[in-house]
Formats: sequence, structure tokens, C-alpha cells
Amino acid sequence: MLERLHESGLRAEHAYLAGFVSIGLSFTSWFLSKHLERAGVARADRWGIFIGEWAPTFFAIGNGLRTYEK
Repeated sequence: MLERLHESGLRAEHAYLAGFVSIGLSFTSWFLSKHLERAGVARADRWGIFIGEWAPTFFAIGNGLRTYEK
């Protein structure tokens, strides 16, 4: 899978960038959900955690892609 991603043009830097963006989206979604929805803090926490779980995946993909770039 990683080899196909590499062959299609995806580079480790792209995956790392996606990881950092997901961290920012996690905080943003938590903040907006907390202040704009009436569902309460629990729902805001779930949104933040859900999106925050993407970051390690993107970083792991970036590490895997790095092996094809060397």
C-alpha cells in the first residue's frame, strides 16, 4: 500500500502536514462544538478525540513513505 501511495506522488511531507493539520482541526472542532452546539462538553470532547486520532495515522504513513524516499 505504501509503495502505491509513493508511486502515485504522495510524499512523507504530505502525510506529516496532514498530521499537523488534523491536530489543528481537532482543536478547532472541539472549540466550535463546545461553543456553538447545545449538546455539551461531552460531545465536543468526542469530536476532538475523533479527529485527533487521525494524526498518529498520518505520521505513521509519513514514516512508512520515508523508507521509499531514501
